[in-house]
Amino acid sequence: MHAKSVARHLVTPSQPQAAHPPPPTSAAVVDADVPGAVTGELERSLAEFTAYSRSLDPVFATDVADRLAAFTLDGGSRIRPRFLWWAVRACGGTDPHVAGALRLAAALELIQSCALVHDDVMDQSAVRRGRPSFHAQIALRFPATAPPRACGPSSFAQSVAVLAGDLALCWADDLAAGADLDPAVRTEVLRIWRAMRTEMIAGQYLDLHGQATSSRSAGQAIRTVCLKTARYTVERPLALGATLAGADEPTTRALTAAGRCAGIAFQLRDDLLGAFGDPEVTGKPSGDDIRSGKATYLLALAQTRARATGATDVVDLLQNRRGNSALSDPELTRIRDALHSTGAPAQVERHIERLTRASERHLAAAHLHGPAARRLAALLRQIASPPRHTTSATGPAGHHGAAR
Repeated sequence: MHAKSVARHLVTPSQPQAAHPPPPTSAAVVDADVPGAVTGELERSLAEFTAYSRSLDPVFATDVADRLAAFTLDGGSRIRPRFLWWAVRACGGTDPHVAGALRLAAALELIQSCALVHDDVMDQSAVRRGRPSFHAQIALRFPATAPPRACGPSSFAQSVAVLAGDLALCWADDLAAGADLDPAVRTEVLRIWRAMRTEMIAGQYLDLHGQATSSRSAGQAIRTVCLKTARYTVERPLALGATLAGADEPTTRALTAAGRCAGIAFQLRDDLLGAFGDPEVTGKPSGDDIRSGKATYLLALAQTRARATGATDVVDLLQNRRGNSALSDPELTRIRDALHSTGAPAQVERHIERLTRASERHLAAAHLHGPAARRLAALLRQIASPPRHTTSATGPAGHHGAAR
């Protein structure tokens, strides 16, 4: 996105509210609006964090802390908190579990902010959720720090974004550590939390490694997907919810297996949208994954199939043109057509369908019943489904899918 276009959508940090409504204590109230309840918890927590930041230094608070708070509050589907909450409820959680669940749900949103801010720096993405990414906001706020030829984000803007992502992780850890939980539950929750943080960073490294080495390994791509997305988006939030509610080991094991399958399907769907998605819905430039050279399962599979059929022109095109940020729209269309020629998008769709069915089988093995269990099952199906009101990414290159 051009800098002038980005500037029109610049997110201005808002001052924290002086007072916030009290948190809900009834599980039924949270049931009625999980994203709203989590946003309320975030508003209360972020008001405290930003107030402390302002006591340290008003410039730091305005440029970093307030902006990070606005970034976290503005946008996002709260998908991780929703998995956590409906796992709590499906496993028998009631009113006494509300405070701990909302606190951990807010922590999940902050660790997501950490991941997004850092990911955009590493990918040099100027847009997030249809608005400037964090480092792009800083670059617009301090135009004098831009490089001489404006060929990319300044080192200052990128450095500030790294600090902001670190701050989000600190705040997330503060919330997780401060949750009021029974000692046995707390021990297990913090074990899951620590594992999730390391898994997320390991997955991000594998993503970078795949780009740097132009990896063509489909197996490595799936491993990256599992660590970077599936575990911290679905599997670990489900585990946290089950643990909070006191679920037994077989139930938790079945739930996490369902989450892992659905989480991988979610990322494979996102890979299709990254190649073929409509930017009006995805909030990111069309073909961004191709331009950034991401070592996605889709690309690895397409290259494998092209080599197997002797389509050397396709192999060369996919290998030589990926990772080119200056890729023109006609060149992007050529790559999309090449992907379709291998049949890889259709095979990814079939893989998503298999993973979705496997997720449903694992969930059935948890033997959960009632309205909350049905909400959880619907949520697991939803994340792997094509976006509504769009054509499939497996169609012709002119009919792109769209992100949620």
